[in-house]
Amino acid sequence: MRAARRKTSRPVAPATLSARLGAHVALKVEPNGEVVAHFYGHSVTLGKFSAAAAHRIDELRAGLPLRDFASPRRATNQEISRLVRRLATHGLLEFRLGHSRRGADKVIIEPQVPDYWPQTPRLAATDTLALSRFAYMRRRGSDLVLESPRSRALFRICDAKLASMLAMLVTPQPLKKLRQQRDTAGIELFALLVDCQILFKVDAVHGGGLRPSEGNDSLVLWDFHDLLFHARSTEGRHANPLGGVYPYATSIAPLPALRPRWAGITIDLGNLPTTDTDSVRSTAKILRERRSVRSFDDRTPITLTELSRFLESTARVRSQWTAAFASPGEGGPPMTYTARPYPSGGSSYPLELYLSVDKCDGLDRGFYFYDAGEHVLVSIDVRATELEALLKSAAFAMGESGVPQILITIAARFGRVSWKYSSIAYSLILKDVGALTQTFYLMATAMGLGGCAIGSINIDLFARMIGTDFFVEGPVGQFAIGRAGPSAASR
Repeated sequence: MRAARRKTSRPVAPATLSARLGAHVALKVEPNGEVVAHFYGHSVTLGKFSAAAAHRIDELRAGLPLRDFASPRRATNQEISRLVRRLATHGLLEFRLGHSRRGADKVIIEPQVPDYWPQTPRLAATDTLALSRFAYMRRRGSDLVLESPRSRALFRICDAKLASMLAMLVTPQPLKKLRQQRDTAGIELFALLVDCQILFKVDAVHGGGLRPSEGNDSLVLWDFHDLLFHARSTEGRHANPLGGVYPYATSIAPLPALRPRWAGITIDLGNLPTTDTDSVRSTAKILRERRSVRSFDDRTPITLTELSRFLESTARVRSQWTAAFASPGEGGPPMTYTARPYPSGGSSYPLELYLSVDKCDGLDRGFYFYDAGEHVLVSIDVRATELEALLKSAAFAMGESGVPQILITIAARFGRVSWKYSSIAYSLILKDVGALTQTFYLMATAMGLGGCAIGSINIDLFARMIGTDFFVEGPVGQFAIGRAGPSAASR
């Protein structure tokens, strides 16, 4: 009798990482060889390319394996590599992980920042991996997506087996155990997720503690919902539509400016007697005159003396003390507190002011930090392109062609609040921003200056300018100030 033949398992083909055009992008080759990308009503010129390279552009719709054009031996590969990199710079690519070009997609990677490029750091068999506490899976339409406010990319999971493997990482898993799953796409995916901080290596130095293993002390202080809200309600770390795009205009009518009156007995307050004092009349007058001024008179810009008075009246530290509580009735370990002109939850005062100065009589154009304790401006060296980008972004948000004379970026030292408060930390910070913004408005009105609050902020740009991680100290509000122009649009 013949001996039974031993079955041998076939080697699993390695997963392939490819770059392909986003579904919303169309490439057109002009007669002069220029390649133009069209998307959402915009267009970007990507440069001139040879006829041989232009002939391969259609392949980007299906996807080109990154290894195909990584080799410098062929000139066409070099050109395609240059084109793909330029597309990535503008956020017009997505990346596909699968076993063959025509096979089923395993994972689609959608960049959330313009300069994302997939990286696969080397993982050792002795590494232990865990899912970040900031990572979450959700349904988006008919897709299952994996994302994190820390990640520079979003992952569409197209294979249910990979979703199951990722679910295992709720508890730390040694890589050698994960490799037993025999899915090379999974192993490749793990490296991509480590690069994007959706997975992390458990640090033996911290005794296997997951929270301290994932990032530095500043990250330890963040709750999941707070960091997600910070990253998704600002600009710079996601690719979602932003601002006044009227997403439901075609399906739902807008709510009326005034709420329909409740049924019931009404009490007319207009005929009641009032006893106004001079201070009440003055305050009421300022409140009535408050406007958002979006254009400024650059012929007579705000002066350094006016800026000094404005900052001293709205943000300067009045006093400082150390106690186990900010007010009677509270308890806890000692903290240092300050008092300033505007209110702050628990006297935490986490807000700091950074000034982007375009025009100010007596002050050079540049980027400054306002030291509220000493009432001084400190010059910060930043790239001219970054300063210009911050100012132009503010002008765009206000719907103006000219930049503000001074743009005040309100940044928060998040740990100042989250060290004490749980669940409500970010909410308290935003309440502080509202209080400070109204204080700015009232003081600008009283001084005869123009001011305007700005809602959208690029947190990644600001992080580069001050050289700090976006979750350590980041922008939570902006306010433009200057001499109001004669035809200033206001309300």
